Amino acid sequence: QVQVVESGGGLVPPGGTLRLSCTASGRLERLARMGWHRQAPGKEREFVAAIGWSGDMTYYVDSVKGRFAISRDKAKNTVYLQMNSLKPEDTALYYCYGETFVTNRHYWGQGTQVTVSS
Repeated sequence: QVQVVESGGGLVPPGGTLRLSCTASGRLERLARMGWHRQAPGKEREFVAAIGWSGDMTYYVDSVKGRFAISRDKAKNTVYLQMNSLKPEDTALYYCYGETFVTNRHYWGQGTQVTVSS
């Protein structure tokens, strides 16, 4: 079992910045990747970014490339999503996940709300 807990959401104006955090606990040796999805009202959940747990490979959806950066602090078992130049269309509930080796099972957090509005 792996548990993940997110924090760091909030309300920011367009062009603003936020940093989301996600801390993992449990059977961390099973983790292959951690990352973020988001779901806006009336839309399907979409992939945002991911990072390899043991390496430095990162992955982004095209709409956030150049604006968001995912990073990892293994000493703190924490992954961060730095979000810059935020746009109203980034408004969504952001979910952190941990993905395990072999089964590719996803363990999800409870979500943290990001609202971009003036």
